[in-house]
Amino acid sequence: MSEEALSVTETRESVVDSLAKGKFKRVRRILRELTATEVVELLNQLDPEQQQLVWNQIGDEEEQGILTELDPALAERLLTNSDDHPDTLEPEAEDDEDVSPITQVREALEAGRFKRALKILGKLHPSQAAGLLEALPPAERSSIWSRLDSARAGQILVHLREEVRASLALEMSDSELLDAAHQLDLDDLVDLIQALPFGPGRQLLLSMDVKTRQQLADMLSYPEESAGGLMNIDHISVRADVRVSSILRYLRLLEDLPDHTDKLMVVDRENRYLGVLRLSRLVTSPADGLVSDVMDGDFKALDVLMSSQEVQRQFEDLDMLSAAVTSPDGILLGRITVDDVMDSIREDSERAIMGMAGLDDEADMFAPVLTSTRRRSVWLGCNLITAFLAASVIGQFQGALEQIVALAVLMPVVASMGGIAGSQTLTLVIRGLALGQVDTGNLKVLLVKELGIGTLNGLLWAVLVAVVAFLWFGSLGIGWVIGLAILINLVCAVLAGLLIPLILRRFGIDPALAGSMVLMAVTDVVGFSSFLGLATVFLL
Repeated sequence: MSEEALSVTETRESVVDSLAKGKFKRVRRILRELTATEVVELLNQLDPEQQQLVWNQIGDEEEQGILTELDPALAERLLTNSDDHPDTLEPEAEDDEDVSPITQVREALEAGRFKRALKILGKLHPSQAAGLLEALPPAERSSIWSRLDSARAGQILVHLREEVRASLALEMSDSELLDAAHQLDLDDLVDLIQALPFGPGRQLLLSMDVKTRQQLADMLSYPEESAGGLMNIDHISVRADVRVSSILRYLRLLEDLPDHTDKLMVVDRENRYLGVLRLSRLVTSPADGLVSDVMDGDFKALDVLMSSQEVQRQFEDLDMLSAAVTSPDGILLGRITVDDVMDSIREDSERAIMGMAGLDDEADMFAPVLTSTRRRSVWLGCNLITAFLAASVIGQFQGALEQIVALAVLMPVVASMGGIAGSQTLTLVIRGLALGQVDTGNLKVLLVKELGIGTLNGLLWAVLVAVVAFLWFGSLGIGWVIGLAILINLVCAVLAGLLIPLILRRFGIDPALAGSMVLMAVTDVVGFSSFLGLATVFLL
């Protein structure tokens, strides 16, 4: 038997074995290594059922080349029985456009029509496809992920949340992951390496060429939540002593400009940042002029260690599309573009919203039950501590509650009013801290204003609740006790709402994550102790 025949036999046996075990990803990997002629030869050696299974693993791009060499009768049968052939699909409803892609993909997967599911996914932008994958249960997600080619997988990977990205990347072989990584920009590749466990991440880093590896190592050395962590090195730099005509000729030689290029970075011979040359100014300047004559030397660069929150403020305040990033000694390192800043803003917003409930914004929505339970139990345990703290305060006034049942009925009113008033101030201060609008310079003014609001609101609602309590229980004493308690709690609540974020930030804790829980504990303790304490002193 010749070596070529042996190879064909081994390929057939490997494919048949993989089909029997349901390892379709392995089948697709084998098919990708074969030419169209070899695939046709392989199909001719399989039985009809195996032929159809193999055909359903062949991508749309390879189909045409194989069909031209395939026997017409066999080609017609394979196409007719294909899981995405029109005759095998159910008639579309008139309102099919109203059916979400998630529903369409899940129905296709449940029916075993994997090609149809891939076509639906292929019509979506990579970011939309990433959102769809995250919305699928793990088994269905893995099923469709294993059928994606490496180029498409690389485009989608960068848009996935960290936990989902890591799990799907680990499902890929080393060669597939490397192929997918080659489709990524350096800043996206850095995000992928950071999301992977140490072993696969290090292996991916080492698989790059020397130049790319050094660039990645430099970018990985900066904190993730800094300008260096957001930076990309795909910028165009020019010298100040070069003529405009030379710059224009140079740009025409390039196949394409880096995304979001609205300005060129001007540097000296030592790559020290001098300013920017805006493209709008470049194309309207005299060809014989120097870059130094038309550049903007006042455009400030961002320090590589600047926090991502400060970068966001700079882009928002100055309406920038891109900005240079420099080392502390002024050397140009790269640039940050508006799309990366938008991603950073979105991530911070999601982190804050999820953090208020003790959830991880990068977690998989369909993570295993035990994993999700463990994560949430930590926050529930912290909340339980504050609940027992409030309960212990109530327990100190057990005698008063036994004698005056109305106190138990009205207790939640006091705590609730304080919680709402405090959360209003808390939200205002957290937003001010995020935007850089609250610091020691205006803290005193803000404190006076919030105390004024708390006092006025306290007086207004104290009178209203006191009247309601008097009409309800017919006791003037209960009325003025609950009114005074509400006034005290509202004033303390706005004071706590102002100070808690500042104190948490001083200790390096994100106020958006822990502020609401601490505030709830303060308003409950102050509300219960003031109401029950006043009732004990004046009504018993």
